[in-house]
Amino acid sequence: MSTSSQTVSYPSSWQKPPFIENPLLRWGLIVGAVIYLTAALGTMEIDIDRVMEGLPRGKRFLDAFFPPNFADNRGVMWEGILESIWMAIISTVVGIAISVPVGLGAAKNLARLWVYLACRSIIAGSRTFPEIILAIFAVKLFGFGPFAGFIALSLGTIGFFAKLLAEDIENISPVQAEAIRATGANWFQWINYAIQPQVMPRMIGLSVYRLDINFRESAVIGIVGGGGIGATLNTAFSRYEFDTAAAILIIIIAIVMTLEFCSGFLRKWVQ
Repeated sequence: MSTSSQTVSYPSSWQKPPFIENPLLRWGLIVGAVIYLTAALGTMEIDIDRVMEGLPRGKRFLDAFFPPNFADNRGVMWEGILESIWMAIISTVVGIAISVPVGLGAAKNLARLWVYLACRSIIAGSRTFPEIILAIFAVKLFGFGPFAGFIALSLGTIGFFAKLLAEDIENISPVQAEAIRATGANWFQWINYAIQPQVMPRMIGLSVYRLDINFRESAVIGIVGGGGIGATLNTAFSRYEFDTAAAILIIIIAIVMTLEFCSGFLRKWVQ
């Protein structure tokens, strides 16, 4: 009786599989993307001479920012900063308070179909327009001032937070949820003990991040009349007070960095 042995060869190194397995389709997409980018860059009218002429003006513009002027002789800079801070805080709190029930209803594994569709429509509607467009509408409806900015930032917060909350709920571990349900817990107890612990750490981080976004957006919507530091910054540029504008920008950067530090600390504290 004879036995025959066959030698099986294995590759000596691992190679990552391509994202698109079909080579014809893969190279067709690459070539098409290169052609499109080349054509798009060809439509840009770049005047090198004009760019070179603008460099000295740009240097003079940047030199006018130094040294920054924190004196605030007209008393409006710190008033605008405080107005932006309060506008960002209130719009974040109100927006998140509205986002929680909307996000629960927009989670497919929690809500009925008609509730799911209604809440998803609210999220889609609030995310349709950026905050600057919402601020323009709010200024037309409610007039100039921080209330218009508050409305715009609150609507933006609803679309942002409710969508992420709903997606996090849909991706929770079903084991913990089923274990709590098996104990005979009612719906509110199930949400409190099964859903909330799994999404709370990320939601706290996102809350601080949204506060960061709202504060930065307040500087933009203030330019169109939404109040806050944006109006003060726009006035400083209009009056050629570039040193005051530099001070405002430095304060905005410092506040954003502080919020980023607080976000990291809170995430570690709740986990």
